[in-house]
Amino acid sequence: MSPRITLTALAFVAVATLAARHVSAGEIRVACYSDGNECEATEELSARFMKDNADIKVVIDKMPYKSILESLPVQLAAGNGPDVARVTLAGPIMKYFLDLTPYLKDPTYIEANFGAMLPWLRPNAADKGIYGLPTQMTVTGPIVNKTLFDEASVPLPGPGATWDDWAAAVAKVAKATNTPYGMAWDRSGHRFAGAAISMGAKYFTADGNPSVIDDGFKAMASRFVKWNQDGVVEKDVWAAAGGGYRDAFEEFANAKIVLYLSGSWQLSRLQKQIGDSFDWTVVPNPCGPGGCSGMPGGASFVAFKQSKNPKDVARWLEWLASEPVYAEWMAMTSNIAGHAGLQKGGVKYKLSPAGNAAIAAFSQNASKVSPTAFQLQTYPLAGSMFNPVVDRLSQAINGQITLDQAYQRISSDVADAIAAAKK
Repeated sequence: MSPRITLTALAFVAVATLAARHVSAGEIRVACYSDGNECEATEELSARFMKDNADIKVVIDKMPYKSILESLPVQLAAGNGPDVARVTLAGPIMKYFLDLTPYLKDPTYIEANFGAMLPWLRPNAADKGIYGLPTQMTVTGPIVNKTLFDEASVPLPGPGATWDDWAAAVAKVAKATNTPYGMAWDRSGHRFAGAAISMGAKYFTADGNPSVIDDGFKAMASRFVKWNQDGVVEKDVWAAAGGGYRDAFEEFANAKIVLYLSGSWQLSRLQKQIGDSFDWTVVPNPCGPGGCSGMPGGASFVAFKQSKNPKDVARWLEWLASEPVYAEWMAMTSNIAGHAGLQKGGVKYKLSPAGNAAIAAFSQNASKVSPTAFQLQTYPLAGSMFNPVVDRLSQAINGQITLDQAYQRISSDVADAIAAAKK
């Protein structure tokens, strides 16, 4: 059994046994996944919180991201979920969210400082509930092995470069340095969306209805499938059996790819795991007819209606949201603050020169995110749009279906998934 499978199995057991554990007064159970060290940092801060709030016990249950996606909805449906969980895609479990507003000491503080991200947790624009606390702001973007570019004597494409420019450059570098692949993208519809939007994809009709397939989407999809089949992109990341989310961090850390499309949440891992192995840098998102966009995002700690201790959940999250604690949290996890005040300065990062440059580059990428990308991220059923893209493009990469068939099936899959989610 592989370590990945073992971890997932153990995480499923961890989530499944939450219901079997006695929940005492003042106890908060938190289902948490980490991109880097988020769970460990939260655990460390929570220990300090508990010293000053002896009547509350915070228990952090650590698990892989895949378990949050796959196991948590099952447990919530059975009434056996945790009090809080760290999530990204809110839509599938939004109906279980608890509005914390009545329990918060100062909800206006949360609105003032996290208001840009709170709509991502709400079912519609009319809803004004506060369902959780953003744990960071993220933005997608390419991370490049600069050492390989230097060894190949190939200049980095500059600002305004297109995906075609980057594909040509990384293919040249890979060939010159005997690197297995030029690129790898996280197996994620969210990651693909930023590139597609840059190529002109709209994802919605003029009246706001979801509509994935258009000329811009096809322009990116046809390129991406071809790059996978030609070997420019590492095919196994998207085409391997098993499906579901998969990142390509290990391939990048082991210098098997030149360019890695992921996002700012990888910063802690980049610093810790790569170290001095090679020089890496974050570059601007490639451009196209739709701009030079990545996708915004960020995980949040959300509260659930099933919690027996909602007042304690609110007190803990409000403490984490306080400016000095939140600033320390961001510094510990090397994340971009979701707190509006701290985005203007105030987080004292302890980063390497490459880390400081990466934070600046990701922040610059965030300033160029398309309104379409924000619209997509805010849409409660975005997951119903992302997942069919991954499944059907993977089939096209494998030669199981044609691209035209993939487009047809994405459209029907999205319509079916959204209809089912609305029941």
